[in-house]
Amino acid sequence: MGMYEHFYIEDREAVFDAAELVAEYGSLASMEAAARASRSREKGNVVHFCRWRQIERLVEWMDSDELEATLH
Repeated sequence: MGMYEHFYIEDREAVFDAAELVAEYGSLASMEAAARASRSREKGNVVHFCRWRQIERLVEWMDSDELEATLH
């Protein structure tokens, strides 16, 4: 991710979902989140599509070796 790239996390459940995906799928967690986003999109569920895309970005960030900001 670029230095100024940000993503939105709706609630703590999204963080829990991201952590659960990492625990279950390991390095494939972001791919699983992307697959869930695609399935939601195919069903016409825009809310869940956006949620899983946010979780996908969060998982990728969590897996990144480059921390670009202070963590709180």
